[in-house]
Amino acid sequence: MLEALGLGGSEEAVYTALLAHPPASAQELAVQTGLDDAESDRILRDLAARGLVAVATEAGMPGPAEPGPGRPPVRYRLTPPSVALAPLLVEQRNAMHLAETAYAQLSEQYRNTAAQTAGGVVEVVVGVEQVAHRFHQLQCGAQRELLFFMVGAPVAVPREDSDASESSALNRGVDFRVVAAKDYLDSHDIVQEVRTAVTAGVELRLADSLPLKMIVADRERAMVPLDMSDSGGEPSAIVVHRSGLLTALVHLFEREWAHARPMYTSTGDAAEEPADDQQPTKEELEVLALLLAGISDRRAASQLGLSIRTVERRVRRLTDLAGGGTRLQLGWHAARAGWL
Repeated sequence: MLEALGLGGSEEAVYTALLAHPPASAQELAVQTGLDDAESDRILRDLAARGLVAVATEAGMPGPAEPGPGRPPVRYRLTPPSVALAPLLVEQRNAMHLAETAYAQLSEQYRNTAAQTAGGVVEVVVGVEQVAHRFHQLQCGAQRELLFFMVGAPVAVPREDSDASESSALNRGVDFRVVAAKDYLDSHDIVQEVRTAVTAGVELRLADSLPLKMIVADRERAMVPLDMSDSGGEPSAIVVHRSGLLTALVHLFEREWAHARPMYTSTGDAAEEPADDQQPTKEELEVLALLLAGISDRRAASQLGLSIRTVERRVRRLTDLAGGGTRLQLGWHAARAGWL
């Protein structure tokens, strides 16, 4: 927790132990933290030199800095954090401000230089490691918005790595919009991951097909995979910087987004088995979410790992709960009843 203020793991352990049991000696803190006596003593002296702790007598008043014959071990107390940590916080804020200023200046300088050459607009990246590295740079560096086209199986970036970057972006408050081709969901595991992502805040829509894979970060940079046959079978991609080409890619996304079907998912409040017969189960809502996204019964069965009979039975029960009628009426009732 205090690493951002310049304290290492052992220093933070001693600091928080002293916070919980003041005043204390180096030997007592060593027992509490699992450090040896010499290391605990060294850390306390360093913290004292930095003004984070102070020497105290048994009575809690300032005392001698060194133990003497017949004297008890030197004991320490915390300097009030509001006094001791405030300068460190100001120092870190100033350092961050300088870093942000340097970042803005370098970015502007790069754009001005790159704008003078065609090579500055499109950057070719070749190799699994390089493609994955640039992907994570785009996703982890986004501050406002991420736009995705999802097509087929991942090639250079494993799903678990992409999920970690996705969680980081959502935690930062980044808007996350995804258009996925229907064949992207041709796996039960993917359907589970999609439900988790939508519940976490990802906006997802489905299209019958998409022309390419793509990620766009803050409408300033985009990455599009290339045909592997063009690079000797090795994964490759182009990174597009601010230009007319990037604007065209953003417009392509917005057009596909406008025509794609929203992918709903249950909120997790539905029970595995309904409390009464008039409410759908979680499993029934999974089927309904896929049907409303335009997935056929047979494909929904495949994606959920069910038989076609099971899917049809769940659809019939949902229709009965909605009062009968067509599937269009079922969708209308589901929206009105807040099922999804």
